[in-house]
Amino acid sequence: MEYKSPLHKTVMTTKTEFWNDSCAICELEPAIANGATGATTNPVIVGNVLKKEMHLWRDRIVELIQQMPHATEDDIAWKVNEEMAVKGAKLFEDVFKKEKGKKGRISIQTNAKNYRNAEAMWKQAVHFNALAPNMQVKMPVSKEGVEAVEESTYQGVSVNATVSFCVPQVLAVAEAVERGLKRRQKEGKDISQMSPICTMMVGRLDDALKAIWAKQGTPCDPGILEWAGIACFKRAYRIYGEKKYATRLLSAAYRNVMQWSEFVGGDVVLTITSDWQDVINKSGIDPTPRMDVPVDPKIVEALLKYFPDFRKAYEPDGMKPEEFVEFLPTKRTLSQFLGGYASLVETIRGFMIKL
Repeated sequence: MEYKSPLHKTVMTTKTEFWNDSCAICELEPAIANGATGATTNPVIVGNVLKKEMHLWRDRIVELIQQMPHATEDDIAWKVNEEMAVKGAKLFEDVFKKEKGKKGRISIQTNAKNYRNAEAMWKQAVHFNALAPNMQVKMPVSKEGVEAVEESTYQGVSVNATVSFCVPQVLAVAEAVERGLKRRQKEGKDISQMSPICTMMVGRLDDALKAIWAKQGTPCDPGILEWAGIACFKRAYRIYGEKKYATRLLSAAYRNVMQWSEFVGGDVVLTITSDWQDVINKSGIDPTPRMDVPVDPKIVEALLKYFPDFRKAYEPDGMKPEEFVEFLPTKRTLSQFLGGYASLVETIRGFMIKL
């Protein structure tokens, strides 16, 4: 068989799955042609999609404002978010049916403002889950987010835990999913088509350590910082396999090609932006399975020696759930997500005021 690209060969010859890290139609169609079996959204992505494809949404936004005369700008923003996710989900319906719910989903993110409110998160997750059969619902991995993961799973939602960067977070999520699934099973409720996912934003861990390195002038080779997220992801993957968790890992926030090539062969999901798909597909790198190849121990030792935050991220007991929101990558990412949501609302506000 002739493969269209390294990404296409990855998904056709290994257990590794890849998603398009956006719900823009102009990106979804070529990604699906290369083997993508899912996609993701969040308010930042939705705002970016509007910039690229406003011609597809302008009339609908105006229509929603007119149809919902008492709606706030937040109401309209979430309605657009939902409709964009549903529109993307339709493109994966065939895959979803063929794979019996294990593939072919699109992720939609709960309101990041609720990262301290478990009930608000799981209730919104249940609402999103009803929008289409192949929804995957995202929530940030704060202490409350872990609680929401368990309750959402119990309610029958296939979760995608996000704002997650480290081994302690992904282990807490996997255990929460197990509790939720057991509660469902105990009551005789179906779990056969549920497909829980936990994200590790590998590149954002690297970003945070690079910021620390630049600020403190840490005396080490900066090249080792390209391996921090990879090392944590591989360690978490080994533990997931040992524990036989129902949850699968997903890597996100790409900063180098190794964050694809080092994970090839794993039973994982790689969510990749269109730009990084182009880089990978032009790289000429053959997707040889490397998930089970450990990171050079000398690199891991150096990261542990020079970066206390890496130790927090790498060791299974490096942080307790109440510490997750104080972790530097969490603070940086939540701030960006909240800023992205504010920008999306501002776009909607412009339409409302003009009308």
